[in-house]
Amino acid sequence: MLDVCLLGTGGMMPLPYRWLTSLMMRYNGKSILIDCGEGTQIALKEKGWSPKPIDIICFTHYHADHISGLPGMLLTMGNAERTEPLLLIGPKGLQRIVSALRCIAPELPFEIQYAEITEQEQTFSFAGFQIEAFKVNHNVLCYGYSLVIDRIGKFQLEKARELNIPQKCWSHLQKGEIQEVDGRIYTPDMVLGAPRKGLKVTYCTDTRPTESIVAHAKGADLFVCEGMYGEPEKQAKAKENKHMTMYEAARMAREAQVPELWLTHYSPSLNRPEEYMQEVRKIFPASIAARDGRSAELNFVD
Repeated sequence: MLDVCLLGTGGMMPLPYRWLTSLMMRYNGKSILIDCGEGTQIALKEKGWSPKPIDIICFTHYHADHISGLPGMLLTMGNAERTEPLLLIGPKGLQRIVSALRCIAPELPFEIQYAEITEQEQTFSFAGFQIEAFKVNHNVLCYGYSLVIDRIGKFQLEKARELNIPQKCWSHLQKGEIQEVDGRIYTPDMVLGAPRKGLKVTYCTDTRPTESIVAHAKGADLFVCEGMYGEPEKQAKAKENKHMTMYEAARMAREAQVPELWLTHYSPSLNRPEEYMQEVRKIFPASIAARDGRSAELNFVD
């Protein structure tokens, strides 16, 4: 099971009823946060989740509404007596920018590790899941992210017995581990069926529509995408500032054939995104004008 929570849905500045855009996912004991603007800690509190177990923070880019909440978040983690290392992932300049922000959080009881994205597309692999970063089209260097959880094939008991594989090897082979017993090698493909469908969440904000976004969103169980403007007359402004309208996000969701689209990163002037959803859903019916705290539990399908 993958827990997903869109902590905040605002762009540019936090509002009394809308925190800045941030997404948190929890899987297999790991917590991954994407972006950390001002107010992210409050959004976490409102959700009832703790910042202490956050293992990875990914940054799309370094505009203030996506990273200004980091120093306070680090201090809160330190005050909670965290000692485990924290991994930060982001575009080039990550360590320099975070080091500058840390002038107000200079002493922490845990190590900060940095992984800077150096390619147009780059994959970071962890135990049980991957984070795929892909470049998007904003007025500064900016990336979208997909969290991908692969799932191996089902263990085939009959094959294991037929091949006389020792029972003590079964659980290891099921985890994808190669085993050797009495000079014989047993490999997972001997007992595992075809790979099963895993889980995938794709997230992007602060960008114009691109083919790479559609390509990375394909196969996603959930697509979280910027819908900064709903007013049709703001199409020119979206192009000028390299942002996206709700209708453009819907067209990408339709092209990627995702099951569901959550819109986020609304302009402060967009008071009621729901007012525009009738037209948005004409493009992509499974569109949702997400509000702060919108959550989902994504489960594997056998």
